[in-house]
Amino acid sequence: MVESRAQGRLRVFLGAAPGVGKTVAMLDEARRRARRGTDVVVAVVETHGRVRTAEALEGLELVATRAVEHRGMTVAELDLDAVLARAPEVAVVDELAHTNAPGSRNAKRWQDVAELLAAGIDVVSTVNIQHLESLNDVVADITGVEQRETLPDGVLRAADQVQLVDMTPEALQRRLSHGNVYAAEKIDAALSNYFRLGNLTALRELALLWLADRVDEGLARYRRTQGIEKPWPARERVVVALTGGPESATLVRRAARIAGRGAGGELHAVHVVAGDGVLGGSPSRLAEQRALVESLGGTYHQTTDEGEGVAATVLEVAAGLNASQVVVGASRHGRLRALLRQGVGEEVVRNSGSLDVLVVPHEHTAGNRGLPPRARAALSVGRRFWGWVLALAGPALLTPLLLALGPQDLSTDLMAFLVLVVAAALVGGWWPAVAAALAGSLAVNFFFTPPLGQFAVARPTNAVALAVFLLVAVAISATVDAAARRSREAARRRAETEALAVLTRTVLTAERPLEEALAHTRTTFGADSATLLERDATGGWVEVARVGEPPCPVPAAADAGAAEVDDTCLALRGRLLSGADRRVLESFAAQVAALRQRQRLARQARHARRLEEGDAVRGALLTAVSHDLRTPLATLQTAWESLQAEEDGHLALPPADRAELLREVGNSSHRLQRLIDDLLDVSRIRSGVVQPRLVDVGLEEVVLPVLAELDDVGSQRVLVDVAEDLPTVRTDPGLLRRVVANLVQNALRHSGSGTVEVVASVSVEAGRAGMRLLVADHGRGVPDAAKELVFTPFQRLDDRGTTGLGLGLAVARGLTEAIGGQLGAEDTPGGGLTMVLDLPLSAAGSADPTVDGGDG
Repeated sequence: MVESRAQGRLRVFLGAAPGVGKTVAMLDEARRRARRGTDVVVAVVETHGRVRTAEALEGLELVATRAVEHRGMTVAELDLDAVLARAPEVAVVDELAHTNAPGSRNAKRWQDVAELLAAGIDVVSTVNIQHLESLNDVVADITGVEQRETLPDGVLRAADQVQLVDMTPEALQRRLSHGNVYAAEKIDAALSNYFRLGNLTALRELALLWLADRVDEGLARYRRTQGIEKPWPARERVVVALTGGPESATLVRRAARIAGRGAGGELHAVHVVAGDGVLGGSPSRLAEQRALVESLGGTYHQTTDEGEGVAATVLEVAAGLNASQVVVGASRHGRLRALLRQGVGEEVVRNSGSLDVLVVPHEHTAGNRGLPPRARAALSVGRRFWGWVLALAGPALLTPLLLALGPQDLSTDLMAFLVLVVAAALVGGWWPAVAAALAGSLAVNFFFTPPLGQFAVARPTNAVALAVFLLVAVAISATVDAAARRSREAARRRAETEALAVLTRTVLTAERPLEEALAHTRTTFGADSATLLERDATGGWVEVARVGEPPCPVPAAADAGAAEVDDTCLALRGRLLSGADRRVLESFAAQVAALRQRQRLARQARHARRLEEGDAVRGALLTAVSHDLRTPLATLQTAWESLQAEEDGHLALPPADRAELLREVGNSSHRLQRLIDDLLDVSRIRSGVVQPRLVDVGLEEVVLPVLAELDDVGSQRVLVDVAEDLPTVRTDPGLLRRVVANLVQNALRHSGSGTVEVVASVSVEAGRAGMRLLVADHGRGVPDAAKELVFTPFQRLDDRGTTGLGLGLAVARGLTEAIGGQLGAEDTPGGGLTMVLDLPLSAAGSADPTVDGGDG
C-alpha cells in the first residue's frame, strides 16, 4: 500500500506591483532548493518576455503546460494532472491569483495549488497585493484600474510563509524605463498611468501594512502555542480603559498622543461591562466616546468582566492585544472610599506585572469635585417595610425561642442570628440587614454571652466571636444585597430584551403588524389603551391606530406615558410609568415609527409601480394603435374607396381585382377583430372580471377543434399528439380554447416554414399529477433572460415581419391563471421555443390508476 504524503507547505512571494522581481525571487528559491538536492519542477511560469526571468529558468526542470484555445488564442495553462503524476517535492507555480481558461478542472489557479498541497507537494508561488479580494476596491480607487483576477485573503493568510519582494517606487520606475518590465512601446503609457509615483507608493504601503498584520498574527500564534502570556510589545499598542465617565475623553486623547509618537502605533479603547450586563456609563456618552476613538484612528472594544473584575478584564484584553502600555484614569473616589475599596486604576497598577501603566489625573479626580450620590436599587415600599419588620421584630422573636431551647453553644446562637441577617438582606436590602446584624450582636451579647444580662464580654474568645459575627453579617449582607440587586436588574433587562424581541418579530412577520405591535405594547406596560398618533399637514395630531379604551387624541392626554419619534407619538393611558419603563417605551416608539415609515415607503413604491406600469401600458398601447391598428384600417379604407369608385361608375374593376379587394376587406376585418379581442381580454384580465366556468373535459375535445379552425397551410404544419384516452382536466373549455389558439398561432408565426408540435401527456411533480400540453416551434428561440418578457403585454421580441400587438402570450398566461393552470416557456431541443401549459386534472382523472406516480 502506498503511504499518503503529508499536507504540502505553501510559500508565497508577495509584491506591491508588477516588475518588482517576484518571479525571479521565486525561481532563485527553486534553484537554491534544487542545489540542496530537493526534487523541484517548474509547473508554470509567466516570463512576459522578460530576459531576466527567462535566464532564471535555465537549469530547472519544466513540466509541459496545457495548450488551451480561448477566444482565438492559444493559452498555456498549468497541467495539474501532469504535475500530480510527476509528484515532485516542490512545484513552482507562478501567479497564484490567475484565472484558468474555460474548460479547466478548476476556475482559479489557487484551487490547482490547493490540490497540489493536498497531494503533499510543496508549492512556491507569487502574487501581487492588488489581487487580494479585501483590497480590490482600495486598489481600484488608488490606481483607477479594477482587478478582475482576485484571490481570497484566506488563501494567502493560510500560507506557511509569505515573503515580501520589496522595491522603492523610484527604483521600480527606473526598471520600467530601462525596458526590464514592459516592451518599449508600453513604457510611456505605464509610467503615466498605473506606475505613477503616488500609485506605487500607496501600493507599497498596502503591502507593508498587510505583511505587518501577518507578522502580528504569527507572533500571536507563537505566543499562544508556546503558552506565553507575557506581552511582547513589538510595536506601540496603547490600551485605554474607559469607565463611561466624563473623564474618558481626556484619557482617549492622551492615549492617542502616546500611540502617535511612533510609526505604526495603535490605539485600543476598552470598556468593561459588569457581569450583569449593566453599562458602567451613559449609553449616549459611551457612543460619543466610541466615535472619538474611531475618529482618532483607534479601535473600540466592549467586553464583559465575567466575574473577574474590571481591572483583571482590562489586563486580559491588553495581554491579548500584545499591548505595550495601559492608560487609566486617576480614581474618582474620595480617601474614605479608597480605604475601603481600591479603584480600578490602583488594581491595574498592582496586577500589571511588566506592563507599563500610565495613571492620568483629570478634572474629575477625587478632591476636585464633590462625592457622587450613591446609586440605590429601586426596592418597593412593601419590600423595605417587611425588611425592617424582619430586622427589628426578628431578633425579638428569635431570642425567646433560643432561650426556651436551653443553653446552646455560642456558635449555634450566632448562626441562627446570621440566618436572620441574610433573610433581612434578601427582603429589605442593605440597611435592614445591617440593623438586623447590630440587633443580633447586641442580643447575643446580653442574653447568651457571660456575664448574662449585661452588655459586657468576660472571655476574649467570645468578644472575637461577636466581632467576627458582626463583620461576617455585614459582609454577607452586602454580598446578598448586591446579588439581589443585580439579579433584579438582570431580570428586568432580560424582560425588556424579550419584550423588544417580541415586538421586532411582530413588526417583521405579523399579518397586521401595526395593530399587533400596539396590542403587545399595551400588554407589556399594563396600560388601558395604546394609541399611535401622527402629525398632519397642519401640525395637529391624527389617530392612526388604537388598541383598548379610552382613546388618546393628543399626547398631552396620555396619563401613563408618551414617546415621540419624528412625526409619530406612541401614547399610553392607564397606570403611570416609571422612569425605566419610559426609556423602554421610547424603544417601542422607535420600532413603531420605523414600521410606519416602512409602510409609507411600501405604499409609495406600490403606487409608483402602478403608475410606471400604467405609463408603460399606455405608451405601448399608443404605439400599437398607431402602428398595428392603422394597417388593417388603411387596407379597409383603400378597398372601400376602390369599391365605392366602381359603384359610382368612375372605375370598372376586373372581377379578379374586385374579388381580391373583397378578400382583403375580410382579412383586415378579421385581423382588426382579433386585435380588439386581445385588447378587451387584457383589460378583463387586469380588472379581474374573468369568471371561468369549470367543467370536466377531455383535452382532445379542445385542441382538435382549435387546429381545425386554422387555415389549410397552418393545419398542415401542425403535428398533433393528443391521445383520446388521456385523463380529463378541470377547466373552462372556452377560455382554454383561446389559450391553445394563441399558443399555436404564436408558434406558427415564429417557426418560419418549419413545423409546430402539439403534444399532451400526464406529468407528476411533487407527488401530484397534472396534464401538460407542449406547443413547440423550431424557430430562432428566445434567450433565457427574455423568456418571461414574452408574457408581458405589448412585448414582441425579434418580431421582424410579424404583426399584432404583442398581446397573444400575455392573454394566454392571464387566461391560464384564471382557469387554475400555469404557463411557461422552455427551449426546444435542437432550437426554438416550447410553451409549457400545465392544467389540473379533474377528480375523475386524478383517481385514474394510469396517472399514479408510483410503481404500483
